[in-house]
Amino acid sequence: MSKLDELIAELCPEGVEYKNLDEIGIFFSGLSGKSKNDFSNGNAKFVTYMNVFSNLSIKKEINDFVKIEKGERQNTIKYGDILFTGSSETPEESGMSCVFMQETKDPIYLNSFCFGFRLSNSNILLPDFSKYLFRSEDLRKQIIRTASGVTRFNISKAKMGKVRIPIPPLPIQQEIVRILDTFTELEA
Repeated sequence: MSKLDELIAELCPEGVEYKNLDEIGIFFSGLSGKSKNDFSNGNAKFVTYMNVFSNLSIKKEINDFVKIEKGERQNTIKYGDILFTGSSETPEESGMSCVFMQETKDPIYLNSFCFGFRLSNSNILLPDFSKYLFRSEDLRKQIIRTASGVTRFNISKAKMGKVRIPIPPLPIQQEIVRILDTFTELEA
C-alpha cells in the first residue's frame, strides 16, 4: 500500500468531500477601464493572459506594467489566488488556470482578459495542489462546459461557480503534490 493509499484510508475512508467553487470562495475580475496607452508607460506590475495560459503557476519575474492612478479601484492578486483565462478561440483553450505562488508587498494586477478566484478560507486548498487540480482532466472538462460562443468562447463565472472540486485533507494534498512534483521533474 502506498503512502497516498494509507492517508486516504486513514483520513477519508468514506471518500473525499466535494464542493462547488461558489461554496468556497469568490470570483474577481481583472483590470477594467484601461486603454492601450495605459500599458505603454506603466507603474504597476500585471500578469498577462499568456502567463496565465501557459503556466501552472505565475512566472516569478513579472516584467509587464500598467499605469494605475492613485486611488484607482482595481482588484489585486494575492498568494494562493487561482487565475483563469476568460476566453479563447476554442472551448478547449478557454478557462486555462494557474496559481499565484508568491508573497508580494507591491500590488500586482491581472490582465482584463482574465479573472481570479480567491478562497474564503486559504487553508482549504494548498496553492501547490490547486495548480495541479485546476489543470486536471476532470476539472478541465467541467471548465470547458462553462464556455459559450461561436467565434470566441467566453467562460461564464456563474457556471464556473457550479464546478465541483474534491477537497481532500491537507496531508493528502501534500502527498499528491509531492508525487506530481517528482513526476514533473522526471518528465522535464
